[in-house]
Amino acid sequence: MSHKLKVGELRESYLTDEDIWRVFTIVLSSKSVKSSTYKYALIKSLIENLYQVNEQYELTYDQLAYSFTKIYWNLIIHHNLDKQNRGMSARVTTILKDAKSKYGIPSDFIFDKIDDAIQVKVVSEVKKTMKEHVFGALYGDTKGIFYAFNHKGEYFRLNPAVHQFMLNYQRLVVNLTNYHMAVMIEELNEVQSINYLLGKVESIARRSSLRPFEQLLLRHFEETCFYCGKILSDIKRETNVDHFIPWSFVQSDHIWNLVLSCKRCNSSKSDKLPERHFLENIIDRNEELNNKTTDQAVRNMMINYKEKKIIMLYDYSIKNGFDAIWTP
Repeated sequence: MSHKLKVGELRESYLTDEDIWRVFTIVLSSKSVKSSTYKYALIKSLIENLYQVNEQYELTYDQLAYSFTKIYWNLIIHHNLDKQNRGMSARVTTILKDAKSKYGIPSDFIFDKIDDAIQVKVVSEVKKTMKEHVFGALYGDTKGIFYAFNHKGEYFRLNPAVHQFMLNYQRLVVNLTNYHMAVMIEELNEVQSINYLLGKVESIARRSSLRPFEQLLLRHFEETCFYCGKILSDIKRETNVDHFIPWSFVQSDHIWNLVLSCKRCNSSKSDKLPERHFLENIIDRNEELNNKTTDQAVRNMMINYKEKKIIMLYDYSIKNGFDAIWTP
């Protein structure tokens, strides 16, 4: 019973893409025992945190539990898709519904809008469930070759080859996981439209508002558009926050990938990649952010940032089909 494991060692380090695809397709297929949507949610949580790993390819349980909680809050509370398990109710459903009731949280609140202290409590409860039912289950399905984990140390270490694979095929992995998760939710909740569910499963990682990032960036930099240099102002909401590398690829909000932009550039750029010379500019900008050592909020947001990460992100986004290059 792999889900009962408290420690999982990495069983193999060298893997080819073919080896990884073989195991990954088994996880998604009917050959894998899927009593709940947990495995899909863990894969989605990994994707959201791909660029947050440290030098040892590690993520904390708290990082994964936060993403995992957001996924299920969106599905269970925001969209009332509360059947996430075959048979008895999934523990995560009970945790989130109890929290909603206890703290009087409206159903239309997405997780990021909830009070921080409540978020911490809910994530802590979800993390306990992940220890019991999630980390070991996917470890068993992936034959112990995708990752290692340790409940006592609360760390999750990706196989470097699997990390590279997920970067190379990120868009495809996202689409496959979303589709199969939506199929299972459709079956469990007797919802008739798979397209309806795909929309709910896909729209998870984005925060409720980028306004806090906007205020932070305005505090530290001149009020000018990162792309065209136009002076920004709050009049008629001319100031926008843009994902330098499109959100639809990154699937998360990191300050080192966010820039201040005028409304025109933000609208024109849309889901495109900026010309490569802008990459040098954001690297310089991020170096400035890193040097603002007196600002604890900035320091926390930049913990796992490295210059090579955003270069890698830029290059992998092109490999994943984001090859429409934009310039102001």
